[in-house]
Amino acid sequence: MKKLLAMTLALALAASALTACGGGSGTSGSASGAGSAAASASATASDAPDTITMLLPPVSSTYQDQLSVWAEEFNEMYPNLTLEFENASWEDYKEKLDVQVNAGTPPDIAFVEYDRVGTLADSGLLVDISELISEEQLADFDESALEFYRLEDGLYGLPIYISVQCLGGNRAMMEEAGIDWQSVQQNGWTFEEFREAIKAGATDDHYGFIFACAGVTAADYLNIMVKNAGMPAPFDEDLKFAYTSQNFLELLKCLREIIDDGSTPEEMSSVDAGKRWNMFLTGQTMIFGKGLANFEGLAAENNAKLEANDGTAVEDSIEADYIVLPVPTFFGEPQQAQGSAGGYGMFRTVDEPDPVHQANVMKALYFMASGEPAAFTCNELYLSGLSESSRTAMAAIENEVPRSEDNAAAMALLTEQAAPARPDIPAELTAQATRLMDEVIVPKFQALLAGETTPEEMYEAVREAAIETFGEDGIVVD
Repeated sequence: MKKLLAMTLALALAASALTACGGGSGTSGSASGAGSAAASASATASDAPDTITMLLPPVSSTYQDQLSVWAEEFNEMYPNLTLEFENASWEDYKEKLDVQVNAGTPPDIAFVEYDRVGTLADSGLLVDISELISEEQLADFDESALEFYRLEDGLYGLPIYISVQCLGGNRAMMEEAGIDWQSVQQNGWTFEEFREAIKAGATDDHYGFIFACAGVTAADYLNIMVKNAGMPAPFDEDLKFAYTSQNFLELLKCLREIIDDGSTPEEMSSVDAGKRWNMFLTGQTMIFGKGLANFEGLAAENNAKLEANDGTAVEDSIEADYIVLPVPTFFGEPQQAQGSAGGYGMFRTVDEPDPVHQANVMKALYFMASGEPAAFTCNELYLSGLSESSRTAMAAIENEVPRSEDNAAAMALLTEQAAPARPDIPAELTAQATRLMDEVIVPKFQALLAGETTPEEMYEAVREAAIETFGEDGIVVD
């Protein structure tokens, strides 16, 4: 079932907005110079010691614990090369990377989510690797997965996974609240149905719904919801900025309403990803977001620790069966799930790059994104590999994770409903929209969640900033 889901995920995302992961591997159209460039780099290679730095969040449950193992394996392959890791939390790593990029001194390699490629490439420090990667390395990856990291003719990273972001729920709590979660998985739900469900699930002991909204995670909440409110991308088909639509204002009103209902906490703007997960495990919320496929396994692990009664379970946690749930739809719009890809990007400093060092970094980039490291990561995330080498390595993993058939089917359906691809949006517009999100929309959204501003005030601030960024003719007016 897991492998079938992985294949379904890959095929569905190939037709989705995110261009995503499909069947076989092959060389890319931009790889024409890859062989000669790689040969040139090899010609200038050196046995001199070199250190490759990496900035990484906790990509999977034991990912950061595994880094030392991979560093040793890489050093065995290349005795003159050393991998040096800087670990960061999900909340901190983007800020750390931005600070380093702005200072002109980024790490050699960093974890890069696909929706950050445009902004980071716009800095000039995210490296186009299409002339550094060998044809053999390139051919290892599914071309449709590589599309996540392409901008025009350039390739700005290597993917390790593709997933769908959704909501997650506690099965027992939902059943107690009278929620037919299997019907919701199969048929979805409207915002009105969702609002009534989380009202019913809110008690003196727990909330009906919570979403991590501290720092940059607030963007996840808005991005997931806005796709189901008639705005599957930040720009419409005419490349006009979409979040000046009246639907955006009405969405903000809806998200404020469920706080005013008492279904979600007033302090949601200060809830980070760790606290959100802790609230789920300790029974402080019935439904939460964002939800990911691997949370089923993490909940099952904690359940096993509770049963063993050995003191290793999360303090005050309860038995919790994790259920995959779709995001509600708004205003009669169709379900358009939020897809996500994660991978590694190569960076350079503001100084002229050393070709020998870049060749060494390319070795590390490919090592981390393929084979056993990628297989280990995807297995922990309940996802499929995106390269032949990682799929081969996954087939050899003895402790392949189990999976609920209901959750597998729900995730496959959400993947089929992923928002359509928008390769027509130029990188410059993507970078401008990302800056607008980081500098205006997220701070205003957090103020809205905290009750410090109104939906109307936030909408007007976003509209004014959008006009300043894209011009009067560059925004949606309806």
